[in-house]
Amino acid sequence: MRRIILLVLFCLVLPGSVLAVQPDEKLDDPALEARAKELSAEIRCVVCQSETIETSNAGMARDIRILIRERLAAGQDEDQIRDYLVSRYGDYILYRPPMKPSTWLLWFGPALVFVMGLAALLVYLRKRRPNQSATDQLSESEQRRLAQLVEEDRQS
Repeated sequence: MRRIILLVLFCLVLPGSVLAVQPDEKLDDPALEARAKELSAEIRCVVCQSETIETSNAGMARDIRILIRERLAAGQDEDQIRDYLVSRYGDYILYRPPMKPSTWLLWFGPALVFVMGLAALLVYLRKRRPNQSATDQLSESEQRRLAQLVEEDRQS
């Protein structure tokens, strides 16, 4: 039953993402259209954030798709268009941001969080270790007194 529900939900969501690029956005030249699709697949939707502009239905994604097609039709190459979008929206708009100091946290942040979590787990487990037994820390006279109390408790 659960699989059927997931399949129905998938079928309901799929047409929306397939129809993201509207027919009026497409270029007449198939080669330019292919380049536009390829470039659009590398650009993050600034509204949806987890989708490319190629699959996003957001109005902003549509505007950027049209901008890309207009610039390709005007003769700009992918790097020029990518540089323009980065200058306008920052590296965040790229699905594969370049490796540079401002993006180090993006690249190494997950590994850093993992190492910090592992260190916290090790500290926690180390503190949970059983300490020495209480009788090991007692002096000889205290141990005799403890044994005497235990013996008295048994006899009563």
